[in-house]
Amino acid sequence: MPVFRYKAIQLDGAMAEGSLEAGGRQEAYRILDQKGLNPVSLDETQPQKSGGLNLADYLPKSSKVSFNAVENFTRQLSNLLSAGVPMSKALRLLSREASAPAAKAQWQAIHDHVIDGTSLADAMRAFPRTFSKIYVAMVHAGETGGFLDVVLNEIAEFQGRDKELRGKVMSALIYPILLAILALAAVIYLIIFFIPRLESLFDSFGGALPQLTVIVIALSDWFRQYGVYLAIVLFLAGIGIHSYFKTESGRRLWDRMVLGLPVIGPLAARFAMARFCRMLGTLIGAGVPLVTALRVALDSIGNQTLMDTVANTIDRIKKGDRLASSLADCKALFPSSVIEMIAVAEETGRLDKELIRLGEMTEKDLDRQLKMAVSLAEPLMLMLMASIIGTIIVSMILPIFSLQDSIG
Repeated sequence: MPVFRYKAIQLDGAMAEGSLEAGGRQEAYRILDQKGLNPVSLDETQPQKSGGLNLADYLPKSSKVSFNAVENFTRQLSNLLSAGVPMSKALRLLSREASAPAAKAQWQAIHDHVIDGTSLADAMRAFPRTFSKIYVAMVHAGETGGFLDVVLNEIAEFQGRDKELRGKVMSALIYPILLAILALAAVIYLIIFFIPRLESLFDSFGGALPQLTVIVIALSDWFRQYGVYLAIVLFLAGIGIHSYFKTESGRRLWDRMVLGLPVIGPLAARFAMARFCRMLGTLIGAGVPLVTALRVALDSIGNQTLMDTVANTIDRIKKGDRLASSLADCKALFPSSVIEMIAVAEETGRLDKELIRLGEMTEKDLDRQLKMAVSLAEPLMLMLMASIIGTIIVSMILPIFSLQDSIG
């Protein structure tokens, strides 16, 4: 039977501490109430194990919950609530059925917080690595509006589509990344192993070497002498840059740099627009007020530069402006054709459906543009790879032709 440690206020106002055995938190609260204690805190303690060593105690325990586990939790919780199962019972069932230890522990903790009177959104907010700000904000909107099951189902659908879109992006980038890695490996092999062997052979021949060969050999010597130091400097610089980009100013700088890139910038803006439209349409369709829906959808953009631009929209809508006219200033995110479609949807009362349709249409267009960009990147990568490796090979062959000319 679980053991709970408690801190409670006695009838005379004094603080009491102790432990008790109970079948659950509700039973523990009843026992404290029977004793005339007003609980301040109640925590379940881990039972002490005896009788030898347990290998599981020495294995590392991960607090990271997988994306699939969160998606399944969201969908199952929505189904249970839609079927009329009480929140506490639904959370208890999900915590029991969870297979991953990290997920089981977090679902149980959320259940305990909800039993204590905490809202579901506040309980989820305690686990920011598992539940994003967007997720928590949508849950809060669902709890406030009384349609939590609907919102949870929309979150699960959104997570599935977002995962599919991210998967398409990653699968499209795999081949160019592999090409870059292979090219780098080939260049390192040529510089460290291939060129030094031929260099000793050229020294034995004597004579002047072609200028291209001299440059390549000098680069090879430099990399063999200072390559380790260069790798250390690049590694430390990478850590420093990564740490800086985690700061507020660094994130803003990174977002501006991404938007300024020739091909990646427009694709990132289209991706942000697709997520924003789908999220906003989902929230409005679930009955969330427009201003609240905009605040939640704002976080789904993911780019701080674009978020700052769209943030002004909320103030304009509070003053009575329409959504389309408010978004018209965000030209980096919403083309004129999209603004026109949103305006028509507002007039016809189909804003939620039109926003979701725009999100789906943009995702399809993004998928097509991404495939086109990758198809163009592949030959460019091959040409760059061939030119670098070809230059090194030619520089090593030129002295052989020069030697033949001198012999002839």
